[in-house]
Amino acid sequence: MIARVWHGYTTPENADAYEAMLKPEPLPGIGKVPGYRRSYLLRREAASEVEFITILLWDSLDAIRAVTGPDHETAVIPEQRRKYLSRYDAKAAHYEVVSVHDPASGPR
Repeated sequence: MIARVWHGYTTPENADAYEAMLKPEPLPGIGKVPGYRRSYLLRREAASEVEFITILLWDSLDAIRAVTGPDHETAVIPEQRRKYLSRYDAKAAHYEVVSVHDPASGPR
């Protein structure tokens, strides 16, 4: 499994609106893409801005490339959401998930 991690930042005034756009799904239609597993949306206030981190879990880099194209590191940000961001990572980072701890089912 691959975790795709990306950071975006908003002003405090735009944070709630931006979060509301991401809650149904981090990217429009992503829930129907083969190889997409799940995602996490993290938020924290940091000085004069609000930081968002998205972590999307995928079966493979090939599944990610089906959405991003050949340059899988390039951030995918729908235009209607960019207006809420004051800055963002141009690239996403990808990590192999080597362990998951779930107290209900034990280590995997």
